[in-house]
Amino acid sequence: MNVLKGKKAVYYTLGCKLNFAETSTIEQKMKAAGVETISNGEVADICIINTCSVTEVADSKSRQVISRLRRRHPGALIVVTGCYAQLRPEQVASLSGVSLVVGAGQKGEIVNLIENLSFPSLEKQKVNGQCSSQNLDTGGAMINKFFPSCACGERTRFFLKVQDGCDYYCTYCTIPFARGRSRNGSIASLVKQAEEVAQQGGKEIVLTGVNIGDFGKTTSESFIDLLRALDKVEGIERYRISSIEPNLLTEEIIRFCAQSRAFMPHFHIPLQSGSDEVLRLMHRRYDTAFFARKIEEVRQYIPDAFIGVDVIVGMRGETDELFAKGRTFMEKLPVSQYHVFSYSERPGTKALDIPGIVTPARKHERSQQILVLSDEKLHTYYNIYKGQTRPVLLEHSRKAGVMHGFTDNYIKVEVKFPSNSLSMGGKDNTIVPIRLGEWNKAGDALIGYWGD
Repeated sequence: MNVLKGKKAVYYTLGCKLNFAETSTIEQKMKAAGVETISNGEVADICIINTCSVTEVADSKSRQVISRLRRRHPGALIVVTGCYAQLRPEQVASLSGVSLVVGAGQKGEIVNLIENLSFPSLEKQKVNGQCSSQNLDTGGAMINKFFPSCACGERTRFFLKVQDGCDYYCTYCTIPFARGRSRNGSIASLVKQAEEVAQQGGKEIVLTGVNIGDFGKTTSESFIDLLRALDKVEGIERYRISSIEPNLLTEEIIRFCAQSRAFMPHFHIPLQSGSDEVLRLMHRRYDTAFFARKIEEVRQYIPDAFIGVDVIVGMRGETDELFAKGRTFMEKLPVSQYHVFSYSERPGTKALDIPGIVTPARKHERSQQILVLSDEKLHTYYNIYKGQTRPVLLEHSRKAGVMHGFTDNYIKVEVKFPSNSLSMGGKDNTIVPIRLGEWNKAGDALIGYWGD
């Protein structure tokens, strides 16, 4: 007897694109078991929350979502998975209404775990899906399964999980404990998933993972060979690499992307600090000189590439002098945008042994400085391409009468309708040449003109 058939579920995801891809795959598995996704206004029988734990704020948001869904769907089975569930299973299990806590290694088994709870006659039963609060001691070694995931985002892009886990153990980070050691799917399996996306009409795939440049640890393959194989998949017109460590972004990878059929001129490369002293405190695997050379290398082979860079401000030990030094380095880098994060104390990390706590007020001040710098970089980059015509993958907008999209080099475009057309019906999920104009009113995109 299928105890899940006819039940209704709601899904909520916090955190990264990887989490979104995994939640979508969980939803697909639930649908295969007969579970329907609720429509607006309906009350769910099952709530599945995929949590994040990158900061204390993320932990708090996860708790708030659990509480909100419990109130909105009284009596529902509440299932919590993700990084917060992995790192703090007892804390999550103690929250009112939570029935099942599923560890990172068991995400693929959620349907079976729910079925084994004698659903629906469940009252405050706490079940731990083999999570362990001792993962900080075991280094995440318990988590060794790769859970394949491929999901369509809210618009047109698909997110393909190619790798999971991390072996780097940066002092500020809990990801190796939350997601385990580096592991990956095989090239053959990932190519098959890309082919399925093409069959569904997908045009763009974003490759996601925790440390995707480390691809191949479990299959004795390489990231460059994965890129070559995916580039041959017919029907997929665009690939983007979500984020790659600078020391793993080899010249061979850059050269390949420069001449490939479908890999876009777009890189996301974490710097984390512009100070060599802070990079050493973080246990990063490069210095600022190496990072600068890597950016120069990208610019050499792909001059028009969009380069997004992650930065953490307020790390323990980051003095005013070191921050100022790092900011000066970041000013000189020919990048397109900075993504700014404030350092958050995470239990069990080596960073807690570093003296020199930065106050919340000082973190906020530093964050604002880098955000201003980021805006300057982004405007400078966008302004270069005004008047040019670039290929844009069109997406329907929530705003009536408007379409949005991104150019090949990741410029956000707000598309204006041609004067001789009443609509752009049928153009959603198509790539068309768009002439780039001035900034839109919101200041977050360039106006694009199609068909004139």
